[in-house]
Amino acid sequence: MASSPPLRTIADIRHLLEAHADLHALLSHVESLGLPDCWIGAGLIRNSIWDVLHGRAIDVSRLNDVDVIFFDSSDTRRERESDLRNRLHEHAPGIAWSVKNQARMHLRNGDAPYRDTVDAVAHWAETATAIAARSNRGRVEVMAPHGIDDLLNLIVRPTPPFAGKMDVYRKRVLGKNWPARWPKLTMLMTWREAYPDPHSSFDRIDT
Repeated sequence: MASSPPLRTIADIRHLLEAHADLHALLSHVESLGLPDCWIGAGLIRNSIWDVLHGRAIDVSRLNDVDVIFFDSSDTRRERESDLRNRLHEHAPGIAWSVKNQARMHLRNGDAPYRDTVDAVAHWAETATAIAARSNRGRVEVMAPHGIDDLLNLIVRPTPPFAGKMDVYRKRVLGKNWPARWPKLTMLMTWREAYPDPHSSFDRIDT
């Protein structure tokens, strides 16, 4: 994929998502739902970038699922998420849609209640996975609570909220077997590897 533009900034990621017809279409389907604070996160964005950085064409058919996330504390029924997933299947039946209201996900994850979707994404396991995008009137927006350096440098690192959940992080990362598909990845499997110096905070948001 030698003709692909370099990926160095969050603007480059945004341009990639806008230019790729399949990715932009998925974002547009989600925008059509009109949900509050709604994004596509995790694998769709991360995998697409890792594919580009490995010189491969982006193939949305290889995604295990497409993670649609939104935040609405006024209605956290799982039935609502199922209804939304069915609506997305009507738009794109070949996609394994997953829809989760982040206003309830702290309960599953053992965290304090999240303030919004950005806060929820900041509590995901890996810095490279903590990224999401949305279409806003056709223009793509990208948010990355822990920045994009690890993502673009092919580094798998736990996020600060996982300091006390490294067993969960390791089990998840080992189960994914990412290096088989992306051999250039650097896998940081211990907290000391991930943060060899006294660690203050990754608490920044790029949009």
